[in-house]
Amino acid sequence: MAGSAPVGVLALQGDFREHVAVLRGLGADVLTVRRPEEVAAIGGLVIPGGESSVMDKLSRSFGVADAVRAGIRDGLPVYGTCAGLIMLADRILDGIRDQQSFGGLDVAVRRNAFGAQTESFEADLEVPVLGDPPMHAVFIRAPVVAELGPAATPLAALDDGTVVAVEQGNLLGTSFHPEMTADYRFHQYFLAKVAARSAGR
Repeated sequence: MAGSAPVGVLALQGDFREHVAVLRGLGADVLTVRRPEEVAAIGGLVIPGGESSVMDKLSRSFGVADAVRAGIRDGLPVYGTCAGLIMLADRILDGIRDQQSFGGLDVAVRRNAFGAQTESFEADLEVPVLGDPPMHAVFIRAPVVAELGPAATPLAALDDGTVVAVEQGNLLGTSFHPEMTADYRFHQYFLAKVAARSAGR
């Protein structure tokens, strides 16, 4: 991706370092994002797992939230994992008082849908857009897509039909943590969106 804008990783809170390592391992130039002016310098953004309510408060206090929302409106490719999916959802069904998201994905999410950290689990997911083999997914205090709006497309679901991966245009969200496995196909899928937008500008 030489010559193109770097890929940003929102580095306010959560496991952003792991995403930085994965993206650099895939050959991307990576910029950690903490300030609004850094959002203007990137060609795509990854929002990591962490605590969505803390991420919301920090993004507003650092002045980053409005810049990310503007980027989303402008077509910036954004990939949210776990808490990052919550931050991309238009609706949070069980957020804390005054909790906000960046929005953009026409979904409603439920936080910590599977319970506490001790209820973490792993599952193999069929993800047609990524092909074979199934993706081994790690769920840690994971949210789920409780309601799917007409603009959003499900990419993967658990055996009971619960949607755990979704996309809408340049936006991508997963309930699970692909940075915690050795299967980086979702990151590659996201980088392809970044490259396609960069080539079309």
